[in-house]
Amino acid sequence: MRVIFMGTPDFSVPVLDALVEAGHEVAAVYCQPPRPAGRGKKDRPSPVQARAEELGLLVRHPVSLKGVEEQSAFAAHKAYVAVVVAYGLILPRAVLDAPAKGCLNIHASLLPRWRGAAPIHRAIMAGDAETGICIMQMEAGLDTGPVLMREATRIGEAETTGQLHDRLSDMGARLIVKALDRLDDLEPQSQPETGVTYAAKIDKAEARLDWSLDAQEVDRRIRGLSPFPGAWCMAGEERIKLLASRMAEGHGAPGEVLDAEATVACGRGAVRLLRLQRAGRAAQDGPEFLRGMAWPRGSRLE
Repeated sequence: MRVIFMGTPDFSVPVLDALVEAGHEVAAVYCQPPRPAGRGKKDRPSPVQARAEELGLLVRHPVSLKGVEEQSAFAAHKAYVAVVVAYGLILPRAVLDAPAKGCLNIHASLLPRWRGAAPIHRAIMAGDAETGICIMQMEAGLDTGPVLMREATRIGEAETTGQLHDRLSDMGARLIVKALDRLDDLEPQSQPETGVTYAAKIDKAEARLDWSLDAQEVDRRIRGLSPFPGAWCMAGEERIKLLASRMAEGHGAPGEVLDAEATVACGRGAVRLLRLQRAGRAAQDGPEFLRGMAWPRGSRLE
């Protein structure tokens, strides 16, 4: 099948690989333009661009698809379908309609729950028991199109956004190959009007941890924001990023260190910090971290 692939970050790469391995003809790969990165702020290609070039595929990275010239170039690929996953640009109607079978989006939630930019983060932060992948026919609205295929998965009690991200990426790659194999026979299912929620983009202001919250909420926030942008708190004058945790026994003033194993009191209950990172240092598991930065019992995190 002649396919246009549209994606940008790491999440999209397994999908591109799966399309190639399944024998589909990838007419072109669309991704975001290279962005300044690293200490030298030199332009760095996105993960999808880097992988597509390794595979010898045609890469296009327009700043916008709103212009007639870019839309004509897109249509000229004469694709049967476009596969879109975490691309990052709004697709105008002319682009949505150009492939014979339109554009299919791989969305990392069980629609209509968590439409929008950050469905994986939001599912963990909200304490959802499950999430999944939907293969959706794209239309002009934000993740409002009919669903062609879906698959659910349980969210682990200790799972972070990074871990769930990788699982859902692999699931999406597997599911889109199945969907393309059956594309002409699949029946689109309209999304229900009830149960709609929106996964707003993560604001960095959300990452400052509030120890007065219940332990369950603190634990969900730590896991939901890991590894990016990473929940954080202050230990004295030093900012500490918190990357993994679990619920623990104990009580005390919010932010109070309760023992030598980085158990910290919350507004109600406590959490144990399992993975932490000092500024400019590599992330460390709790015991290793505490060997280099002791937190005496009774000290306070802010």
